[in-house]
Order: sequence, then C-alpha cells, then structure tokens
Amino acid sequence: MVDYHFVTEQLAVGGSIGTVENMEELGRAGITHIVNMQFEFDDRLISDGTGIHILWNGCEDDFLPKPPELFWNGVLFSLEALEQPEARILFHCAAGVHRSPLMLLAVLRALGYGLEEAVEMILAARPYAEFPTTYLESVEEFVREFQAAAKE
Repeated sequence: MVDYHFVTEQLAVGGSIGTVENMEELGRAGITHIVNMQFEFDDRLISDGTGIHILWNGCEDDFLPKPPELFWNGVLFSLEALEQPEARILFHCAAGVHRSPLMLLAVLRALGYGLEEAVEMILAARPYAEFPTTYLESVEEFVREFQAAAKE
C-alpha cells in the first residue's frame, strides 16, 4: 500500500512507491502523473502498462540549497498535466517528508497560493511534512524567477 495524501482534488504528496503492485494500485486509484523527487529510484522501472506519466526529478535530501531548475522541471510538468481536468498528480520521495512536499510547495506557489497558505495546506494533509529553511529559501528563489518569467 502506498502512503500518500491528497492536498487538493488533483495534487497528492507521499512516500516511496517501490513495487509494481503499488504502481498499479496508484493507476487504479486515478493517479495519472507522478513527480518522483526520490534520487534513489526511478519509478519508470516499475510503471510499464500503468499509463502513468512519470517525471523523475530526483534530488538528494541533503538540506543544501536546491537550484531553480529542479523546480522548473516539476512545475512545468505539473502545469501541463493540470491542463487535463482528470489529471491527478502524486509528488513523492522516499519518505514524503522533505523533497516531495517541497516540490508540491513550488507547484502551489506557481498556481498562485501564498507561501504560508501552501505550507498549511500540505501540513493539513501530511502533518509530518517538514520545510527546512534552506529548502523554503530555494522554493522562494524559484518563485521569483517564475513570476519574473510570467511578466515577460
């Protein structure tokens, strides 16, 4: 069984998938897209036949600043997916505590949610998510780039 929680009707956050059976379970549950922030494993190895679109956007959970490119990849993938009304995106990493909540935060910020509101939404669904200061600063650096690009 996969450990995940929906933050909105279309956006969920969770931990490792790990098996073909779990990936199939996600497909049956209506997950259409996955943003895998887990550096340790590529979900594409277990997704054959599920129809789930996967972005492997892995990074280390090392509490170091993350480059804006990391967020651009996940945000652009997610925004494109959300053009489909039936899309349901799972953001996941190994434990669903740091990296996947961080990427979901970047997507929520790109969708126009304020920082505090987005963090509160994620924590309401997944109370053990954590947002280290360095990671929050990395998201906000991305948000500044994203907003500047939107004005061009």
